[in-house]
Parts: sequence; structure tokens; C-alpha cells
Amino acid sequence: MVNALRRWFPLAFEASEALPNAERFVHFFAGLAALADWIGSYKEFFHFKRDLDTAYDTIAHRQAAAVLDAIGLDTRHLSLDRPPSFQEVTGFCEPNPAQATIGKTPPEERLVILEAETGSGKTEAALWRFAQLLSDGRVEGLYFAVPTRAAARQLHRRVDQSMKRLFGDRAPEAVLAIPGMLRAGAAAGQALPKWKVLWEDVSGHVPARWAAEHATRFLSATVAVGTVDQAMLAGLRVKHAHLRGSALSRSLLVVDEVHASDAYMTCVLSSLLNDHLATGGHAMLMSATLGSHARVRWTGEAQPAFDQAVSTAYPTVWTSSHSAPVAAGIGRRKRVELTLDGMEAPRAAKVALEEASRGARVLVIRNTVKRAVETWCEVLERGGVDKLLQVHGIPAIHHGRYAAEDRELLDRAVEQVLDTQQDRKRHGAIVIGTQTLEQSLDIDADLLIADLCPVDVLLQRIGRLHRHSLPRPRGFANARCVVLVPENGLDRLTEPAFDNGLGGWLDNGVLQGIYRDLGVLELTRRTIAHRPCWTIPDMNRELVEGAMHPERVAALLREKGEEWEGYDRQHGGVVAAEASFAQLQRLERAEPYESQAFPGSDERIMTRLGEEGVVLTLDPPPIGAFGKQVTRLALPARWSRGISAEEVDGLTVEPRRDGFEAKVGKHLFVYDRRGLDRKRVGADH
Repeated sequence: MVNALRRWFPLAFEASEALPNAERFVHFFAGLAALADWIGSYKEFFHFKRDLDTAYDTIAHRQAAAVLDAIGLDTRHLSLDRPPSFQEVTGFCEPNPAQATIGKTPPEERLVILEAETGSGKTEAALWRFAQLLSDGRVEGLYFAVPTRAAARQLHRRVDQSMKRLFGDRAPEAVLAIPGMLRAGAAAGQALPKWKVLWEDVSGHVPARWAAEHATRFLSATVAVGTVDQAMLAGLRVKHAHLRGSALSRSLLVVDEVHASDAYMTCVLSSLLNDHLATGGHAMLMSATLGSHARVRWTGEAQPAFDQAVSTAYPTVWTSSHSAPVAAGIGRRKRVELTLDGMEAPRAAKVALEEASRGARVLVIRNTVKRAVETWCEVLERGGVDKLLQVHGIPAIHHGRYAAEDRELLDRAVEQVLDTQQDRKRHGAIVIGTQTLEQSLDIDADLLIADLCPVDVLLQRIGRLHRHSLPRPRGFANARCVVLVPENGLDRLTEPAFDNGLGGWLDNGVLQGIYRDLGVLELTRRTIAHRPCWTIPDMNRELVEGAMHPERVAALLREKGEEWEGYDRQHGGVVAAEASFAQLQRLERAEPYESQAFPGSDERIMTRLGEEGVVLTLDPPPIGAFGKQVTRLALPARWSRGISAEEVDGLTVEPRRDGFEAKVGKHLFVYDRRGLDRKRVGADH
């Protein structure tokens, strides 16, 4: 074996220059070795040989070349002899001003940030950027990261179609990078025992779909679309982080709606981005509502004063060296009339039904699952069953507490009801959901009803309202948004207290919540009250800075007094703690490889704070709310407390009329058309 190694790898035994000892190179090489090991374990290409064959290197080299080509890591067949036109990539004849500005951005720029309004074609701009970098030899792949699974599913189809336009028969199939959702291009797969996959359109193994068959390999795909969590796993001290990071280094990393990242995610993403750029990668960040306070985290510039921040051009393309205002904007302006109304479920249901009865497609976005379900039940009780979103003829609601199998059905149903090409002269409809519907989705509502939230999030929600120039029902030619607010204001939430996603509550001395920054929430409410008509995108910069700039928030806190200032100190402490926790969890590639200690926890627990929870494996799979088998249920973290591994192993499932019940120890969970809910075994049952 020693003699064979000397013959196979002669350069390893000759005097030569030492390999680079830069820390990031060492981390990169570790990931490259891990990736090579995974490929070398591909049994269909590298067959087991019982006896030593000293000529095996010839076979291995030939097979290695074949497998790299087959699985898509060798992309020489995708080389472009010239930069493609915008139409070749997107199917549209001419780019709009923001897209044209991206098209003129030099390929040497490794980091590009696009600020432009929702519905302005940022996705097409990113795809054109990828094609240009590919033709220039700067990248070999694309990973498109979005905030939610629903957005990833929808975007996956668009990206796959773009690849077919660009490459024709040579096109790589876009991988849907969502664990458990086996999809490459238009083909779906089914997991089989012993890590095998059965693809619906072919028999046997499909090397080109190697990256799609295991979540660890997602980032090695030539083209993949998934949640931002998959990219973040390359920046955390979790198993296979090095493999993921090294595979990602060859790609353009696109992060959509980067403003949505909290302190924890921003810290992890920032570290990953620095490493990605330092090892030769390219990145593009996109947002419709990236305020200056959020932007400086990515550009490294000093926080501008309020007056300077408000006067900054919008839309704008930012790079590491300069900013490029988009001349003449996008061209399409949207005038939105906003009104304030009560936050209680009966009120929201009444307004939704009244407007749907006039023919409108009404989108209702509540901050919490509880209030969304209450609103949905109110619509049912008021006789609105025929107006509600339907899945297989069953009234449905859209939120995160559904099994993956049912989420796919719900996503498709929402897209059908709020189709961007649909004739709006037919009868009205009501789609009720949570944050799962607020960003990165190409859906179009005639009327929006939304809970109060920070102004950048509200603008994202408004991005689903009159998104395209479509015929509207009579009375809905103008875009209208009803914003639901607490009747007694926000002052009572400084205790702390929590009201439908607003404010926070103390849990073991730590402030928990969804939208905890009361200063930003109050400034957003005041903006709506004092300026109830918004022109988008002309006012985007003014709206975001007016409610989120540190100077404006500080002035509001001084006005409100000690109680608000005390609450803000609590909130600031939590934000600082989240950032500090992220620093402890992130993979420091600028530090020595051997200094990085990896905890013995699995990957689920680290991408977003508060997301971890017990996962129930249902075997045999029961029938869910909409007639499909359900294989897994993820419990929210707060519902998972006190549940032992023994109780999970003793899980029992009982069918019911519209779903099933799952009993785990003393905990009873109900899964039906409203999604997953919790009951207590005993008196509460």
C-alpha cells in the first residue's frame, strides 16, 4: 500500500512549497476533503474492490472525472461564450432600471446589495447577475436563499425555468433545498431505506440529482433554491459545516429579504458572508426595506444621521466600493390607502367577509397562529365557508404548524386563489395566514388586512397587495390596507406584556416575543395615523427611516418616559445577548481549525433562535387534514418542554374525523384542518 501511494501521489513525497497556512484555507481544505470523501463513497461509481490493485489510480481518476461531470460539480459544459442578454435569462425583453444597474455592475465586485421595492423584479436581477458571473468564469453555481419554505417552493419553479431558457438541453435541474422535500427540476422523489431515493420519472439512481437526495449536499448543487437556514448551517459549528461552506464557495449566494434577519441570524450570516467572500465567493443581498441601521451591518459604513439617511436615493445598488442610485426608479408607482382598526378576531373577520362579498380577494395576515385561527373560525361561524381558502374542498388556513405534506398543498392553494394572472371578476375569497405569507411570494390580493408590525415588515406585507397591474373588482381599483392595532394602545405592553405578536413576555428572566421593539411599533402606528396615504416606492426610504432610525426611536423613548426607556433597555439587552450567543455558535474560519470546538447537538437547533422543538415521527403515517399521509410533525419549542425521549418513543396516534390525535406522555396534540394544536390529557381534554 505504501508503494502504491508513492506511485499514485508522487508530488506528496517531493520537496515543494508548503501549502498556504492561512486559517481560512485550512478550513476550506477540510470541507473540500469531506466533500471528496462523500463523493468517493458513491457506490454506484466507486465499486468495492476486495484486493489491492496497484493500477487502481487509473480507474479512480477516470471514475472521478465521470462522477464530477455526472453530479454537476464539473460545470465546464455550462460555459457561456458570451455574456447572456437579459431576455435570454428571464424571458423579458428589456430590464427595468434596477435590473439594468445590476447588469452594469462589474463582475469584480464580490458583494452587491440591491434595494428595490417588492414586485420590482429583484429575482430576475439576481439570475442575470449569476449568468454574467458564470460567463465571466467567476462562479460555477447558484444558491438562492429565501426566508420561508413557501417562498422557496414558488421560487424554485421560476429559477428552474430560467435555467432551461439559458442552457436548453444542458440545463442543470434546480434543486429544492428543503429537508424532506425531494425535488430536482420538475421531478419529485421518495425516500427509500438505506439512503436510496425513488424518482418518479426514471428508474434507478440519477447521478445528476445526487445533491438533491441529502440535505447535507444541497449546497453542492449547481443551482439550488432553499431557505436561508441551509446557508446558515455552513456558518455554524454543526456537523458538515465545512463541507457545506467549501461547496458554497463556488456559487453566487443570493439572500432575499435580508432585512428580515434578527440579531442572531444577522451575526451568523455576516460571519458566513465574510468567509464566503474571502474564499473567492460572490454574494448578492436583496431587500425592499433595508433601513440604514440594518444596511450598515453589511456595508461596514458608519451609521448616517437621520437627515442623511432619509435623503439617500431609493432604489439603490450598493457594493463594497460605492453606491449606484437607480435612475428614474422602477417606473410603476402604487398608491396605498391605510386605515387603523381593532385587533380582535371578530372585527377582522367581519371586515374580511364584507369585502370578500363585494368580490375582493382578501389577504389577512395575523401576527400569531392563535389569532389567525380565531379569525378563521369567526369567518366560518359567520357563514363564510365558501369564501375561505380551500384544499380539496376543505376550508383551510395558512401557517407554520402543518406537516410538510400539507404545507405543499396549502402553498399551491394560496397561489391559485391569489394568482398573479387570474381574472378578478369572479367571486371573492379570503386567505388567512401568518408571517408565512408576507414576503418573497409572488401573490396578489385586492385588499390586505394585517396586524400592526414594524414598518419594514408592513411594507413587505403590502408587497402582496396590488402587486401587479390586474383588472380589479368594482370598488377595489385603489390599493387599500386595513392595519389592526390594540384598542388600548401600546403603553400597557411595557410591563412587559404580550398582545398578538406585539411586545414581549418574561420567560426565566428573558424577554421573549415576536415584534418586541415597541418604539418602532409605535412610530409605525403614528405614521399610519398621521399619513394614511402612502406612495410606493417614492416614500419607502422616508417610511422606513422615519420609524426605524435610531435617532427617531430615541426621541420617542424620551417623550414616553421612564417606563418605555426601561422596557427598551430590557429589549436591548436581549438583542445583545442574542448576538453574543451567535458569536459563540458560529464557525470562526479566521481562527485556527483546531481551536473550533463542535458541540454534540444536531443541526436543527441553531439556525434560528427559538425554532427548535421535538420532532414526532409518525410510523405508520396517519391520514392528515387534507387526505394525505403525514410522516412527521415538528412541535414548537415551548410545547416540547418536559417531553422525554421515552415519551416520544411511546407515541400513540388515534384517527379522528378530520385528522388525528397524537399522545406523547401526558401531552395530547390534535392535528386537523386548523393545523397542530395542543391539549392536556385529563381535565382539559
